[in-house]
Amino acid sequence: MKKNIGTKVRQLRELKGFTQEYIASQLGVSQRAYSKIETNETRLDWEKLNKIADILEMNPTDIATFDDNLIFNNCHQSGKFEQFINQIPEKLIEQYEKRITHLENEIAFLREELKKR
Repeated sequence: MKKNIGTKVRQLRELKGFTQEYIASQLGVSQRAYSKIETNETRLDWEKLNKIADILEMNPTDIATFDDNLIFNNCHQSGKFEQFINQIPEKLIEQYEKRITHLENEIAFLREELKKR
């Protein structure tokens, strides 16, 4: 099943850890207006896609061609795992690694705070 552009934008936004509110504020629109882009109630034009791509630090073409099946392993009802070759842009990998490091540091900080109590 082909996914439409709004669904792809939502998946990428979630993978980056951004909220709808954050993207909407960067675009200068309301959260509801942005939500309509992700649910495909509002058609996404090339100009807006370019702005979203800038916020996500991605190429608009990578957004348009994004397929989560190329990133994640899928498990079929048979229980067999199907491995896909990852074709993730280097910039996206780098951003994931930064996010993981940030979250690990935050966890360590919170653990230290809990020990103080």
